Amino acid sequence: MAYEVTANRRRPKTFDELAGQEFVVATLKSAIQSGRIAHAYLFSGPRGCGKTSAARILARSLNCEKGPTPTPCGVCTNCQEIARGTSLDVIEIDGASNTSVNDVRQIKDEVLFPPNSGRYKVYIIDEVHMLSNSAFNALLKTIEEPPPYIIFIFATTELHKVPATIKSRCQQFNFRLIPIDTIKSILKETCEEMGIQAEEEALFWIAKESTGSLRDAYTLFDQVVAFSEGFLRTELIREKLGLVGFDAVNSLAEACVAENSQEALSQLDHIIERGVSIEQCITDLAHYYRSILLLKNGITKDSLLGYSAERFSQRVINELTTPQVEQALELLLQAYRNIRYTLSPRFELERVISQLCWLKRWISPEELSQSLERVKEFLINPKEGVRGTQGGNPPTPSGSFSVPPQKSGLQQSGAPKGMCSAKDSSRQQSGVPGGAVSDKPTSPVAHTTDTENITPKSSPGTNTPPEYGREPFSLSEEFKRMMAERAQSEKPLGVQREIREETIGQARGGPQPSTGQQTNGGIPSFQQEEQEKPGAGRIAPSVVPQNLDIPILKEKCISLLKHERGLLASSLEKTAPWTLEGSKLSVPVQDTLTGELIRKDMPILSQTLHKLGLTGIEIHVTISDAPPSEKKGEKEIPPEVEMVRRLFRGTIVTLG
Repeated sequence: MAYEVTANRRRPKTFDELAGQEFVVATLKSAIQSGRIAHAYLFSGPRGCGKTSAARILARSLNCEKGPTPTPCGVCTNCQEIARGTSLDVIEIDGASNTSVNDVRQIKDEVLFPPNSGRYKVYIIDEVHMLSNSAFNALLKTIEEPPPYIIFIFATTELHKVPATIKSRCQQFNFRLIPIDTIKSILKETCEEMGIQAEEEALFWIAKESTGSLRDAYTLFDQVVAFSEGFLRTELIREKLGLVGFDAVNSLAEACVAENSQEALSQLDHIIERGVSIEQCITDLAHYYRSILLLKNGITKDSLLGYSAERFSQRVINELTTPQVEQALELLLQAYRNIRYTLSPRFELERVISQLCWLKRWISPEELSQSLERVKEFLINPKEGVRGTQGGNPPTPSGSFSVPPQKSGLQQSGAPKGMCSAKDSSRQQSGVPGGAVSDKPTSPVAHTTDTENITPKSSPGTNTPPEYGREPFSLSEEFKRMMAERAQSEKPLGVQREIREETIGQARGGPQPSTGQQTNGGIPSFQQEEQEKPGAGRIAPSVVPQNLDIPILKEKCISLLKHERGLLASSLEKTAPWTLEGSKLSVPVQDTLTGELIRKDMPILSQTLHKLGLTGIEIHVTISDAPPSEKKGEKEIPPEVEMVRRLFRGTIVTLG
């Protein structure tokens, strides 16, 4: 006897054998039992899910000698002829080969003759969507009012191509994809029937690769049985069909999560050397990360994952966020689209593997936007950003800032325009705005935990630009050390000193101060008074190295600031010689603009002096006498105009 493929040998012969189509089976059986048989049916659905088989079963049920019955006997003459395809009353037509209007006219002529031996004359037109528009139009009247013994059964995989006029004249049945578990159980029954041993994982792989089509599952099953020698093994399937293998994909994903690009590319080379195609490798990686995405969302169903949840690497699951897994899928799907036009498919895959190696440091645009907003709020109001609670706001976790936006600027601190001490700058760094009055004790923990993760990080030893990871911002080690020292110095105090700042320098044209007035050609002198409560100690003790050379200190300070703070370094170069009296460092400037620029970056200047060995130094920026050319003989220039002139180094021209 000639060999018969499994898909034909195990074709369903009754409605009960039709797997995965419960709705279709129940409806057709009920219609046959009640005698409500329509004159036209339209079966639609994916390939290999039983549309043609259901049409043959329906034709057999209607023409069985014991029927019409939902359970045809299968032994009568009509049943056997329909099963063999030799019945004169059941005509199967391939819609792809008979697309013209002449073929439909032939059908219209044949329907005038009654059935030969059965009750009904059944026309089964497969792939009906291939008929031309003229053929569909010629068939409309026949479908709408056929003779009572004529039944049309149309089958199609592309329902949207069937005209609405045809659909409206037919009872429509949508066939569904068969579940993987159902296909696996059917394959297991087939192995027992054929006397073949099979691993559960091998049958599961065949069912998964069939993507819901039982005919595809039977076809792949026959192919695997041909080289398995009676025993279906996963390892043998992987070797013969050139698959990557789950363990190899798992190991490759772990190397990518560990950011070990050398190991990942080496494993990829080993996989390709085994004969796995680039397309298959990308496909298996995409399936793997898709399963990881499902696991991240709490889905552990084996039929969806492809393997049991325990087999997936916990390190990959734990260290990657959901947006990062989605990004990995996007990279792989885009690579699959690109390999058709790329210079070398292997180059494309290696580039994707390299990108997957820094995936853990990738951050989604939404997370980046939220992080920037937190940093913005922290810079606007560092007090609330560090401590996390102010005005009834709930505390925020470590490394995050959640504060309402407030106004900021040079005038917010309440300090006089021309003078700012290092204490004020350090107070701003520690979370208290300059000039603010606070009676609350400062918590050391607020300085050491809530201010982490502010600057982007990048991997050492790589030439890639800094990428943003799961915690996108981190403070420099120098700043962390300064905050820790400040917390230790404040710990025994119990209270924070109260600073009262008064503005005694007035702007030109304003009311003159009653006492302590000091003006230079109408330009205010910036000063500051500080009073400490009794018993309050210093935040940081003053440390001045011995044999300190102030000019050299100035040059070193400017040299350190030139690369990072060019505007501040340029402003310091314009200052007069510095003087140090005890713990007070005087920085004289000749114009208001330079003083404002230095005062704005006072925390940076204080931090730079700290790096050079000066601790606890109070920096006073004062305005020296204006140049003689501006004192006499010239018109008085408004401060705003003078500031713009000095900023752009221009010349004021007076007209008239």
